[in-house]
Amino acid sequence: MSKAPKLHNAMWPGLVGKGTDEGQEPPISLEHMLDLTAAAEVNGQKFDGIDYFLFLPHTDPEASDDELKKIADLIQSKGFDIGSLVAPVWPGTVGDSAMGSDEQQAKFLDAVKMGCRVAKVFNEHGARKYGVIRIDSAEFGVAKFLEDSDNNLKRIAGTFKEAAKIAADHGERLAAEGEVCWAGLHSWKASIALMEEVGMPEALGFQADLAHTYTFMLGYNAPDDALLGKDHTEEEFWEAYEKVTDALRPWTIDFHVAQNDGDVHGAGDHDKTGKHCPADDPNGKLDITKCAGYWLKDAADRGIKHICWDGCMFPNDTLEKPDTWNNILKAMMEVRDAHGWE
Repeated sequence: MSKAPKLHNAMWPGLVGKGTDEGQEPPISLEHMLDLTAAAEVNGQKFDGIDYFLFLPHTDPEASDDELKKIADLIQSKGFDIGSLVAPVWPGTVGDSAMGSDEQQAKFLDAVKMGCRVAKVFNEHGARKYGVIRIDSAEFGVAKFLEDSDNNLKRIAGTFKEAAKIAADHGERLAAEGEVCWAGLHSWKASIALMEEVGMPEALGFQADLAHTYTFMLGYNAPDDALLGKDHTEEEFWEAYEKVTDALRPWTIDFHVAQNDGDVHGAGDHDKTGKHCPADDPNGKLDITKCAGYWLKDAADRGIKHICWDGCMFPNDTLEKPDTWNNILKAMMEVRDAHGWE
């Protein structure tokens, strides 16, 4: 069996789309998410690590080094390494829109600095040995972006360049998440244009997610960039899939395994995005193993050492079921066994 990539689970499904507002499900604590992940086992294989969300209630952005070391101790006590970190770049957290005013841009960069600081503590502790710091444009939706797309793309790219310099100074790399709800990263063509405008592949790359990149192909929020109709043949799918992956794979330095049923979904203050489905969802449109292979070709050469499952906005009752995590782990193992490396 191949030793790489390592298999990680994301902690943010316990947070994203959750909250205390009417109609929202409550957040799930870090320790409980760790316990749910640690309980999964398939043929003696367990998850190797977790990818970690750097904001409340899992992480206080003002946490001291000692408090962060205690978090690292907790994660390691469950048998996990820490991989990629998600910087709190959004309005209402530490950051603000990368497309906004100078003041908003400064907040965005503060969030990246915070992510780099936490990464340094985890790295020096020994709990984190690989992974990136994940960002996005922190500009929800695309309506405002499309009012002046050329200049707005340049504005986001300018913010990302400054963020990439900060990351490089800390020995880190940033990965910008392609997802139809983030302005400038809302389609496969926009994402490529943004990567090229930044032009710092050694410090900033792309984070691909199977669910989100499928909705790229369907043209959600960017109909002009659609490559598929909702009802498409298998032949049409693979032709479009190869086009998207060939274009974005060279930039891809972080990868999420996921399933999607062709729909978008939103919860709480999170705008509609590619709907994540359980690995064995009967309505899932993706051959997870085959689709992952397109992204993982030459992955080791791009510095990828782990892959992560993203079940963002799963209902809490789904997250609480042991079968959810065993089926996810089985799917991850199949991806690694088919496309991994020593």
